[in-house]
Amino acid sequence: MRILLVEDEEALGSVIKLGLEAARLTVDWVTDGVAGMEQARSGDHDLIVLDVMLPGRDGWSICEELRSRRIRTPILMLTARGDVEDRVRGLELGADDYLSKPFAFPELRARVRALLRRDKTHRTRIIRIADLMIDTLTRRVERAGREVTLTPREYSLLEALALREGEILTREMIMERVWDAPDSYSNTVEVHIAALRRKIDGGAALRLIHTVHRYGYTLRERPGAER
Repeated sequence: MRILLVEDEEALGSVIKLGLEAARLTVDWVTDGVAGMEQARSGDHDLIVLDVMLPGRDGWSICEELRSRRIRTPILMLTARGDVEDRVRGLELGADDYLSKPFAFPELRARVRALLRRDKTHRTRIIRIADLMIDTLTRRVERAGREVTLTPREYSLLEALALREGEILTREMIMERVWDAPDSYSNTVEVHIAALRRKIDGGAALRLIHTVHRYGYTLRERPGAER
């Protein structure tokens, strides 16, 4: 497995590189955002460990450009800022995970391993539910053969529901798993569910996204006790 590390702090970058190499991972390390973007665009890496505050250009803009180019390499963002707003911003731009400095190296290693395992599964995984198709590698979505354009947050919400087809996800579960911010605004989930429903179910005879009264939301072919 090949990791791209974009980190300008020499001491921290050296520790991360040596630690990941000790875990039998290959690490390419660059120390500025411009070089990081150039390396990341190659698509030669299995994971990108990306600092937010970098010389040249910041990690947020790198993440945003990669996702706009449909480069879906998993991204673990590092930052000295641990505010919920910063975590939400990174995840909304398409990052897969977020780790605030200072952190213990075993936690970084565990998150790297988890993202690599998840991506390995996703690389060959096509989710099909009725006439809905989700390509988890390219994040491409089709409904009845028609491509559906989703925002990064809408896609993450749809994938969370699809991976648990038939299960009910409460608002709290969605906030924790999709937003990584369980204390966010009360209507955030409802707003995104409504937008996703318009794109996925709008004009379709078969509704797939259901609201289960007083419980949460589910994605399934057959209706249940939803409103």
